[in-house]
Amino acid sequence: MTHAPAPAVSLPTSDADPFAAEHLSQPEPLHQQLRQAGPVVHLARYNVYALARYREVHTALVDWQTFQSAAGVGLANFRHEKPWRPPSLLLEADPPHHDAPRRVLREILAPPALRKLRATWQTVAEELVDTVLADRGSQFDAFTDLARAFPLRVFPDAVGLGPEGRDNLLPYGNMAFNAFGPANDLVKADADRAAELSAWVNAQCAREALSEDGFGSRIWAAADRGDLTHAQAPLVVRSLLTAGVDTTVHGLAATLYAFATHPDQWQRLRERPESARVAFDEAVRWQSPVQTFFRTATTDVTIADALIPEGTKILMFLGAANRDPARWLDADRFDLTRDPSGHVGFGMGIHQCVGQHVARLEAEALLTALARRVERIELTGEPRRHLNNTLRSWAALPVTVRPAR
Repeated sequence: MTHAPAPAVSLPTSDADPFAAEHLSQPEPLHQQLRQAGPVVHLARYNVYALARYREVHTALVDWQTFQSAAGVGLANFRHEKPWRPPSLLLEADPPHHDAPRRVLREILAPPALRKLRATWQTVAEELVDTVLADRGSQFDAFTDLARAFPLRVFPDAVGLGPEGRDNLLPYGNMAFNAFGPANDLVKADADRAAELSAWVNAQCAREALSEDGFGSRIWAAADRGDLTHAQAPLVVRSLLTAGVDTTVHGLAATLYAFATHPDQWQRLRERPESARVAFDEAVRWQSPVQTFFRTATTDVTIADALIPEGTKILMFLGAANRDPARWLDADRFDLTRDPSGHVGFGMGIHQCVGQHVARLEAEALLTALARRVERIELTGEPRRHLNNTLRSWAALPVTVRPAR
Protein backbone atom coordinates (compact mmCIF):
# COMPACT_ATOMS: atom_id res chain seq x y z
CA MET A 1 0.00 0.00 0.00
CA THR A 2 1.49 3.33 -1.07
CA HIS A 3 0.59 6.99 -1.32
CA ALA A 4 2.06 7.39 -4.80
CA PRO A 5 -0.20 7.85 -7.85
CA ALA A 6 -1.47 4.51 -9.11
CA PRO A 7 -0.86 3.17 -12.58
CA ALA A 8 -3.92 2.89 -14.76
CA VAL A 9 -5.72 -0.34 -13.95
CA SER A 10 -9.13 -1.72 -14.76
CA LEU A 11 -10.81 -1.71 -11.36
CA PRO A 12 -13.48 -4.39 -10.87
CA THR A 13 -16.93 -2.89 -10.42
CA SER A 14 -20.01 -4.42 -8.85
CA ASP A 15 -23.62 -3.27 -8.94
CA ALA A 16 -24.47 -5.41 -5.92
CA ASP A 17 -26.11 -3.82 -2.91
CA PRO A 18 -24.47 -5.34 0.19
CA PHE A 19 -27.32 -3.90 2.26
CA ALA A 20 -30.04 -5.72 0.31
CA ALA A 21 -32.00 -8.30 2.29
CA GLU A 22 -30.66 -11.23 0.28
CA HIS A 23 -27.05 -10.31 1.10
CA LEU A 24 -27.70 -9.43 4.73
CA SER A 25 -29.39 -12.76 5.36
CA GLN A 26 -26.87 -14.82 3.39
CA PRO A 27 -23.68 -12.80 2.84
CA GLU A 28 -21.24 -15.57 1.87
CA PRO A 29 -22.01 -15.70 -1.89
CA LEU A 30 -21.43 -11.95 -2.26
CA HIS A 31 -18.30 -12.15 -0.12
CA GLN A 32 -16.90 -14.86 -2.36
CA GLN A 33 -17.68 -12.81 -5.47
CA LEU A 34 -15.95 -9.74 -4.06
CA ARG A 35 -12.85 -11.67 -2.94
CA GLN A 36 -12.56 -13.31 -6.35
CA ALA A 37 -13.09 -10.02 -8.19
CA GLY A 38 -9.94 -8.46 -6.74
CA PRO A 39 -8.34 -6.81 -3.72
CA VAL A 40 -10.34 -3.62 -4.34
CA VAL A 41 -13.82 -3.53 -5.89
CA HIS A 42 -15.78 -0.39 -6.75
CA LEU A 43 -19.38 -0.60 -5.51
CA ALA A 44 -21.15 1.52 -8.09
CA ARG A 45 -24.45 1.81 -6.20
CA TYR A 46 -22.83 3.81 -3.39
CA ASN A 47 -19.61 4.96 -5.10
CA VAL A 48 -17.46 3.38 -2.41
CA TYR A 49 -14.50 1.02 -2.55
CA ALA A 50 -14.87 -2.45 -1.08
CA LEU A 51 -12.17 -4.52 0.60
CA ALA A 52 -13.14 -8.16 1.10
CA ARG A 53 -9.80 -9.97 1.35
CA TYR A 54 -8.14 -10.46 4.71
CA ARG A 55 -4.85 -8.78 3.81
CA GLU A 56 -6.40 -5.51 2.66
CA VAL A 57 -9.02 -5.40 5.42
CA HIS A 58 -6.39 -5.99 8.10
CA THR A 59 -4.12 -3.31 6.63
CA ALA A 60 -6.92 -0.74 6.51
CA LEU A 61 -7.95 -1.50 10.09
CA VAL A 62 -4.49 -0.94 11.54
CA ASP A 63 -3.57 2.13 9.42
CA TRP A 64 -5.75 4.73 11.13
CA GLN A 65 -3.67 7.59 9.74
CA THR A 66 -4.64 6.73 6.14
CA PHE A 67 -8.05 5.20 6.80
CA GLN A 68 -9.74 7.44 9.32
CA SER A 69 -12.69 6.67 11.56
CA ALA A 70 -13.41 10.29 12.48
CA ALA A 71 -15.37 10.82 9.25
CA GLY A 72 -17.74 8.09 10.43
CA VAL A 73 -17.58 4.30 10.34
CA GLY A 74 -20.80 4.15 8.35
CA LEU A 75 -21.75 5.24 4.86
CA ALA A 76 -22.44 8.82 5.99
CA ASN A 77 -19.40 11.06 5.64
CA PHE A 78 -19.10 13.33 8.66
CA ARG A 79 -16.98 15.72 6.63
CA HIS A 80 -20.13 16.66 4.75
CA GLU A 81 -23.06 15.29 6.79
CA LYS A 82 -24.13 15.96 10.34
CA PRO A 83 -24.24 12.73 12.37
CA TRP A 84 -27.60 11.73 13.84
CA ARG A 85 -26.10 11.72 17.33
CA PRO A 86 -22.80 12.96 18.83
CA PRO A 87 -20.07 10.72 17.35
CA SER A 88 -18.73 7.86 19.42
CA LEU A 89 -15.48 8.76 21.19
CA LEU A 90 -14.31 5.18 20.61
CA LEU A 91 -15.56 4.14 17.17
CA GLU A 92 -15.80 7.51 15.43
CA ALA A 93 -12.69 9.31 16.63
CA ASP A 94 -8.98 9.07 15.91
CA PRO A 95 -5.96 10.16 17.96
CA PRO A 96 -5.61 12.42 19.86
CA HIS A 97 -9.37 12.62 20.56
CA HIS A 98 -9.64 8.85 20.77
CA ASP A 99 -6.76 8.32 23.20
CA ALA A 100 -8.11 9.32 26.62
CA PRO A 101 -11.52 7.59 26.34
CA ARG A 102 -9.90 4.38 25.14
CA ARG A 103 -7.22 4.49 27.84
CA VAL A 104 -9.87 4.86 30.55
CA LEU A 105 -12.05 2.05 29.21
CA ARG A 106 -9.09 -0.24 28.62
CA GLU A 107 -8.18 0.05 32.30
CA ILE A 108 -11.76 -0.45 33.51
CA LEU A 109 -12.34 -3.46 31.25
CA ALA A 110 -8.91 -5.07 31.60
CA PRO A 111 -8.80 -8.80 32.43
CA PRO A 112 -7.59 -8.25 36.04
CA ALA A 113 -10.57 -5.97 36.69
CA LEU A 114 -12.97 -8.49 35.15
CA ARG A 115 -11.83 -11.37 37.34
CA LYS A 116 -14.01 -10.00 40.13
CA LEU A 117 -17.04 -10.70 37.94
CA ARG A 118 -16.14 -14.27 36.99
CA ALA A 119 -17.68 -16.09 39.96
CA THR A 120 -20.86 -14.00 39.90
CA TRP A 121 -21.37 -14.44 36.16
CA GLN A 122 -20.71 -18.17 36.38
CA THR A 123 -23.37 -18.50 39.08
CA VAL A 124 -25.86 -16.49 37.03
CA ALA A 125 -25.14 -18.61 33.95
CA GLU A 126 -25.68 -21.85 35.84
CA GLU A 127 -28.93 -20.58 37.34
CA LEU A 128 -30.13 -19.47 33.91
CA VAL A 129 -29.37 -22.79 32.24
CA ASP A 130 -30.99 -24.72 35.10
CA THR A 131 -34.11 -22.54 34.85
CA VAL A 132 -34.38 -22.92 31.07
CA LEU A 133 -34.02 -26.70 31.27
CA ALA A 134 -36.55 -26.90 34.11
CA ASP A 135 -39.12 -24.55 32.57
CA ARG A 136 -38.71 -25.27 28.87
CA GLY A 137 -37.59 -28.89 28.93
CA SER A 138 -35.51 -30.23 26.07
CA GLN A 139 -36.84 -27.83 23.41
CA PHE A 140 -36.41 -24.06 23.56
CA ASP A 141 -35.22 -21.02 21.64
CA ALA A 142 -31.48 -20.79 22.30
CA PHE A 143 -31.43 -17.21 21.05
CA THR A 144 -34.16 -15.82 23.28
CA ASP A 145 -33.64 -18.02 26.33
CA LEU A 146 -29.83 -18.06 26.45
CA ALA A 147 -27.93 -15.85 24.00
CA ARG A 148 -30.14 -12.82 24.62
CA ALA A 149 -31.17 -13.44 28.21
CA PHE A 150 -27.71 -13.86 29.73
CA PRO A 151 -25.97 -10.66 28.49
CA LEU A 152 -29.08 -8.59 29.16
CA ARG A 153 -28.91 -9.72 32.76
CA VAL A 154 -25.21 -9.50 33.61
CA PHE A 155 -23.86 -6.69 31.43
CA PRO A 156 -26.28 -3.91 32.49
CA ASP A 157 -25.59 -4.91 36.09
CA ALA A 158 -21.85 -4.56 35.47
CA VAL A 159 -22.31 -1.12 33.89
CA GLY A 160 -24.48 -0.05 36.82
CA LEU A 161 -27.86 0.36 35.13
CA GLY A 162 -31.06 0.21 37.10
CA PRO A 163 -33.61 -2.54 36.45
CA GLU A 164 -36.10 -0.43 34.51
CA GLY A 165 -36.10 -0.19 30.74
CA ARG A 166 -33.41 -2.72 29.91
CA ASP A 167 -35.56 -4.01 27.08
CA ASN A 168 -34.59 -0.79 25.27
CA LEU A 169 -30.95 -1.83 24.94
CA LEU A 170 -31.28 -4.20 21.99
CA PRO A 171 -33.65 -1.95 19.99
CA TYR A 172 -31.30 0.99 20.55
CA GLY A 173 -28.29 -1.04 19.45
CA ASN A 174 -30.20 -2.32 16.44
CA MET A 175 -30.99 1.28 15.48
CA ALA A 176 -27.40 2.45 15.99
CA PHE A 177 -25.91 -0.34 13.88
CA ASN A 178 -28.55 0.09 11.16
CA ALA A 179 -27.55 3.75 10.93
CA PHE A 180 -24.07 2.79 9.69
CA GLY A 181 -25.66 1.69 6.42
CA PRO A 182 -27.73 3.57 3.85
CA ALA A 183 -31.10 5.14 4.68
CA ASN A 184 -32.98 2.04 3.59
CA ASP A 185 -36.13 0.38 4.91
CA LEU A 186 -34.28 -0.99 7.93
CA VAL A 187 -33.36 2.54 9.01
CA LYS A 188 -36.85 3.84 8.27
CA ALA A 189 -38.36 1.09 10.42
CA ASP A 190 -36.49 2.49 13.43
CA ALA A 191 -37.50 6.11 12.82
CA ASP A 192 -40.63 6.15 14.96
CA ARG A 193 -38.70 5.10 18.09
CA ALA A 194 -35.41 6.92 17.44
CA ALA A 195 -36.07 9.89 19.71
CA GLU A 196 -37.51 7.75 22.51
CA LEU A 197 -34.68 5.21 22.48
CA SER A 198 -31.97 7.87 22.25
CA ALA A 199 -33.48 9.81 25.15
CA TRP A 200 -33.64 6.67 27.31
CA VAL A 201 -30.03 5.67 26.60
CA ASN A 202 -28.76 9.20 27.17
CA ALA A 203 -30.57 9.29 30.51
CA GLN A 204 -28.82 6.07 31.61
CA CYS A 205 -25.42 7.65 30.98
CA ALA A 206 -25.92 10.36 33.59
CA ARG A 207 -23.98 9.93 36.82
CA GLU A 208 -27.09 9.88 39.01
CA ALA A 209 -28.61 7.02 36.98
CA LEU A 210 -25.68 4.67 37.64
CA SER A 211 -24.91 2.54 40.67
CA GLU A 212 -21.74 3.33 42.61
CA ASP A 213 -19.94 0.08 41.87
CA GLY A 214 -20.25 -0.36 38.11
CA PHE A 215 -18.25 0.44 34.99
CA GLY A 216 -20.28 3.62 34.51
CA SER A 217 -19.41 5.12 37.89
CA ARG A 218 -15.75 4.32 37.27
CA ILE A 219 -15.92 6.27 34.03
CA TRP A 220 -17.32 9.26 35.92
CA ALA A 221 -14.60 8.83 38.57
CA ALA A 222 -12.00 9.01 35.79
CA ALA A 223 -13.53 12.35 34.79
CA ASP A 224 -13.22 13.55 38.38
CA ARG A 225 -9.50 12.65 38.28
CA GLY A 226 -9.06 14.59 35.03
CA ASP A 227 -8.45 11.51 32.88
CA LEU A 228 -11.56 12.51 30.90
CA THR A 229 -13.63 15.65 30.72
CA HIS A 230 -17.03 15.58 32.35
CA ALA A 231 -18.54 16.20 28.91
CA GLN A 232 -16.85 13.04 27.62
CA ALA A 233 -17.95 10.76 30.46
CA PRO A 234 -21.59 10.17 29.38
CA LEU A 235 -20.47 9.56 25.80
CA VAL A 236 -18.05 6.88 26.99
CA VAL A 237 -20.83 5.23 29.00
CA ARG A 238 -23.01 5.40 25.89
CA SER A 239 -20.30 3.61 23.89
CA LEU A 240 -20.51 0.71 26.34
CA LEU A 241 -24.28 0.51 26.03
CA THR A 242 -24.21 0.79 22.24
CA ALA A 243 -21.45 -1.67 21.39
CA GLY A 244 -21.47 -3.96 24.43
CA VAL A 245 -24.85 -5.66 24.17
CA ASP A 246 -25.98 -6.51 20.61
CA THR A 247 -22.55 -7.71 19.51
CA THR A 248 -22.25 -10.11 22.45
CA VAL A 249 -25.84 -11.34 22.13
CA HIS A 250 -25.38 -12.20 18.46
CA GLY A 251 -21.90 -13.56 19.06
CA LEU A 252 -23.29 -15.98 21.64
CA ALA A 253 -26.12 -16.93 19.28
CA ALA A 254 -23.54 -17.60 16.56
CA THR A 255 -21.63 -19.85 18.97
CA LEU A 256 -24.73 -21.86 19.90
CA TYR A 257 -25.66 -22.15 16.21
CA ALA A 258 -22.13 -23.37 15.47
CA PHE A 259 -22.37 -26.10 18.09
CA ALA A 260 -25.88 -27.11 17.03
CA THR A 261 -24.60 -27.66 13.48
CA HIS A 262 -21.21 -29.18 14.47
CA PRO A 263 -21.97 -31.86 17.09
CA ASP A 264 -18.38 -33.13 17.04
CA GLN A 265 -17.20 -29.70 18.16
CA TRP A 266 -19.74 -29.65 21.00
CA GLN A 267 -18.30 -32.92 22.25
CA ARG A 268 -14.84 -31.43 22.03
CA LEU A 269 -15.94 -28.50 24.19
CA ARG A 270 -17.51 -30.83 26.75
CA GLU A 271 -14.24 -32.76 26.94
CA ARG A 272 -12.17 -29.56 27.08
CA PRO A 273 -14.30 -26.85 28.75
CA GLU A 274 -11.23 -24.64 28.97
CA SER A 275 -11.62 -24.11 25.21
CA ALA A 276 -14.82 -22.06 25.68
CA ARG A 277 -13.13 -18.76 24.87
CA VAL A 278 -11.47 -20.20 21.77
CA ALA A 279 -14.88 -21.51 20.72
CA PHE A 280 -16.38 -18.05 21.05
CA ASP A 281 -13.60 -16.47 18.99
CA GLU A 282 -13.91 -19.15 16.33
CA ALA A 283 -17.66 -18.51 16.16
CA VAL A 284 -17.02 -14.77 15.85
CA ARG A 285 -14.64 -15.52 12.97
CA TRP A 286 -17.05 -17.98 11.36
CA GLN A 287 -20.21 -15.85 11.61
CA SER A 288 -18.81 -12.32 12.17
CA PRO A 289 -21.59 -10.62 14.16
CA VAL A 290 -20.15 -7.29 12.97
CA GLN A 291 -20.10 -7.75 9.21
CA THR A 292 -18.91 -4.39 7.92
CA PHE A 293 -17.41 -1.05 8.87
CA PHE A 294 -16.42 1.95 6.80
CA ARG A 295 -13.29 4.08 6.78
CA THR A 296 -12.46 7.26 4.83
CA ALA A 297 -9.24 7.84 2.90
CA THR A 298 -7.29 10.79 4.32
CA THR A 299 -5.15 11.03 1.18
CA ASP A 300 -4.90 9.51 -2.28
CA VAL A 301 -3.86 5.95 -1.49
CA THR A 302 -2.91 3.03 -3.70
CA ILE A 303 -4.02 -0.46 -2.79
CA ALA A 304 -2.84 -3.26 -5.10
CA ASP A 305 -2.40 -0.78 -7.99
CA ALA A 306 -5.87 0.72 -7.43
CA LEU A 307 -6.03 4.41 -6.60
CA ILE A 308 -8.54 5.36 -3.92
CA PRO A 309 -9.02 9.15 -3.93
CA GLU A 310 -8.76 11.23 -0.78
CA GLY A 311 -12.11 11.64 0.97
CA THR A 312 -13.56 8.44 -0.45
CA LYS A 313 -15.42 5.94 1.68
CA ILE A 314 -13.98 2.42 1.97
CA LEU A 315 -16.25 -0.46 2.99
CA MET A 316 -14.38 -3.21 4.85
CA PHE A 317 -16.10 -6.59 4.78
CA LEU A 318 -14.98 -8.08 8.09
CA GLY A 319 -17.08 -11.19 7.53
CA ALA A 320 -15.49 -11.80 4.13
CA ALA A 321 -11.97 -11.33 5.53
CA ASN A 322 -12.75 -13.81 8.29
CA ARG A 323 -13.51 -16.47 5.69
CA ASP A 324 -10.77 -15.61 3.22
CA PRO A 325 -9.27 -18.97 2.12
CA ALA A 326 -5.95 -17.19 1.55
CA ARG A 327 -5.79 -16.63 5.33
CA TRP A 328 -7.77 -19.53 6.80
CA LEU A 329 -7.53 -23.23 6.01
CA ASP A 330 -10.99 -24.71 5.41
CA ALA A 331 -12.35 -21.24 6.12
CA ASP A 332 -16.04 -22.15 5.99
CA ARG A 333 -15.73 -24.73 8.77
CA PHE A 334 -16.23 -24.05 12.47
CA ASP A 335 -13.23 -25.81 14.02
CA LEU A 336 -12.03 -25.72 17.63
CA THR A 337 -8.60 -27.01 16.64
CA ARG A 338 -8.02 -23.75 14.77
CA ASP A 339 -6.22 -20.73 16.23
CA PRO A 340 -8.73 -17.96 15.41
CA SER A 341 -6.80 -15.21 17.18
CA GLY A 342 -6.05 -13.25 14.00
CA HIS A 343 -9.70 -12.76 13.08
CA VAL A 344 -10.98 -9.23 12.51
CA GLY A 345 -14.41 -9.79 14.05
CA PHE A 346 -13.45 -7.42 16.88
CA GLY A 347 -11.61 -5.09 14.51
CA MET A 348 -7.85 -4.61 14.72
CA GLY A 349 -5.42 -1.89 15.69
CA ILE A 350 -6.25 1.07 17.91
CA HIS A 351 -9.98 0.74 17.23
CA GLN A 352 -10.12 -2.94 18.14
CA CYS A 353 -13.10 -3.65 20.40
CA VAL A 354 -12.09 -2.52 23.87
CA GLY A 355 -14.77 -4.69 25.47
CA GLN A 356 -13.84 -7.97 23.82
CA HIS A 357 -12.62 -9.46 27.11
CA VAL A 358 -16.04 -8.77 28.62
CA ALA A 359 -17.69 -10.66 25.76
CA ARG A 360 -15.29 -13.58 26.16
CA LEU A 361 -15.99 -13.78 29.88
CA GLU A 362 -19.74 -13.85 29.23
CA ALA A 363 -19.25 -16.58 26.63
CA GLU A 364 -17.04 -18.62 28.95
CA ALA A 365 -19.62 -18.50 31.74
CA LEU A 366 -22.59 -19.46 29.57
CA LEU A 367 -20.85 -22.14 27.50
CA THR A 368 -19.26 -23.92 30.45
CA ALA A 369 -22.58 -23.92 32.33
CA LEU A 370 -24.35 -25.36 29.30
CA ALA A 371 -21.63 -27.93 28.57
CA ARG A 372 -21.92 -29.36 32.11
CA ARG A 373 -25.65 -29.88 31.74
CA VAL A 374 -26.22 -30.70 28.07
CA GLU A 375 -24.86 -33.73 26.27
CA ARG A 376 -26.09 -32.77 22.82
CA ILE A 377 -27.62 -29.72 21.13
CA GLU A 378 -29.22 -29.73 17.71
CA LEU A 379 -31.51 -27.58 15.58
CA THR A 380 -35.20 -28.45 15.53
CA GLY A 381 -36.25 -25.89 12.96
CA GLU A 382 -34.96 -23.24 10.62
CA PRO A 383 -33.10 -20.49 12.49
CA ARG A 384 -34.44 -17.02 11.74
CA ARG A 385 -32.24 -14.02 11.08
CA HIS A 386 -33.01 -10.47 12.08
CA LEU A 387 -31.75 -8.19 9.32
CA ASN A 388 -29.47 -5.30 10.23
CA ASN A 389 -27.26 -3.13 8.01
CA THR A 390 -24.13 -3.91 10.04
CA LEU A 391 -24.80 -6.88 12.30
CA ARG A 392 -25.38 -10.51 11.40
CA SER A 393 -28.26 -10.80 13.83
CA TRP A 394 -30.64 -13.49 14.99
CA ALA A 395 -34.35 -13.63 15.73
CA ALA A 396 -34.78 -17.30 16.69
CA LEU A 397 -32.64 -20.38 17.16
CA PRO A 398 -34.92 -23.38 17.93
CA VAL A 399 -33.01 -26.28 19.46
CA THR A 400 -33.49 -29.62 21.15
CA VAL A 401 -31.02 -30.65 23.83
CA ARG A 402 -30.24 -33.95 25.51
CA PRO A 403 -29.48 -33.34 29.20
CA ALA A 404 -26.26 -34.83 30.46
CA ARG A 405 -26.64 -38.01 32.49
